[in-house]
Amino acid sequence: MKSIEQLPIDGRRVFIRVDFNAPVKNGRLTDATRIRAPLKTIQYARSRGAKVILASHRGRPGGKFTPELSLAPIAEQLSEELGFAVAMLPDSIGPDVEKHIAAMKPGEVVLLENLRFHKGEEKNDETFSRALAALCDVYVNDAFGTAHRAHASTAGMARFVADKGAGYLLLQEVKALSSLLHDPPKPFVAIVGGAKVGDKIELMSNLLGRIDALIIGGAMAYTFLHASGVSVGASLVDDDHVDVARKLLADAKAQGVRIALPVDHVVARDFDENAPVSTTADETIPEGMMGLDIGPRSREIFRGIIAGAKTIFWNGPMGVFEWDSCSAGTMAVANAVADSDAHSVIGGGDSVAALAKSGRSHEVTHVSTGGGASLEFLEGDTLPGIAALADGACS
Repeated sequence: MKSIEQLPIDGRRVFIRVDFNAPVKNGRLTDATRIRAPLKTIQYARSRGAKVILASHRGRPGGKFTPELSLAPIAEQLSEELGFAVAMLPDSIGPDVEKHIAAMKPGEVVLLENLRFHKGEEKNDETFSRALAALCDVYVNDAFGTAHRAHASTAGMARFVADKGAGYLLLQEVKALSSLLHDPPKPFVAIVGGAKVGDKIELMSNLLGRIDALIIGGAMAYTFLHASGVSVGASLVDDDHVDVARKLLADAKAQGVRIALPVDHVVARDFDENAPVSTTADETIPEGMMGLDIGPRSREIFRGIIAGAKTIFWNGPMGVFEWDSCSAGTMAVANAVADSDAHSVIGGGDSVAALAKSGRSHEVTHVSTGGGASLEFLEGDTLPGIAALADGACS
């Protein structure tokens, strides 16, 4: 896979697939993180006199024009970030788009309209892929967060462009995540939370042969505790994966991997932000009560394991961290990871939001923009968006 610096982009039409799927409220962007993420790639292309064509999806419009999912608010924010007006094109393909691109001057930047306004995007339709490819001379993918999707703009069109490679953001993601799979400094501690065991079982299984300890929190901890014969009251249990959880516990023991489950819990009778909470005396949760966060003893144990690590991967909160009454466990983990001198990678999703809430995002080694792509990469899967960048003849 070539980097953008290895591609012949000088003065050429360069299609950069970015991930501008950012939140908008009342027509205004509410978080510019994803807009800023590929700026280094965009500015490099401009510095080489490239005619920069940016493309992204936003939301799930189902293949039809949906005004509230337009990228127009994104173009406004991007213009502010770059310091000049970025032209917002009326569509992602078609005569008007082709005419505008043909008239572009070196260093200019345009943004195509939402790719998913066309059904061909998510279907990876060849006709749509060829239409996108016809807009450019060079293809660059800098949208790691969509690299696990075999869509027209992430995989299909690359078949029809001879010069293709990765932008700085995608390269950074691959490097950071690869570091966890290939000789990571030991001890290596993985922290996994979230709701469903099924969503993370492949991740945990693939990491078992590489890690020294696995901390399990969040709602999935109750499935593992249940699988171990511990009463978890009315807590959420992923019934379809109890046997899978039991097997993972056995595999971890056989491989000498320490499994750390909560030894106490913050519980409530109702799943309600305003419900009164209490702390259990041990790992057992009384009948009628549900676990919503790890307790103070668990926080201390987890903090101690994290403090001894030289490599850390964290994906998933320890509880309902959005509620102040149930955020202490996740914040304790966030602070422990930030306090550590270890090589630390935060695996997207709620963990990123939790770390941001702690105000310490800048104190970890890498915060992934990937979400699902990060998980699939660490599960050992080949991501279509990365595979499409491999050298080879174009069709």
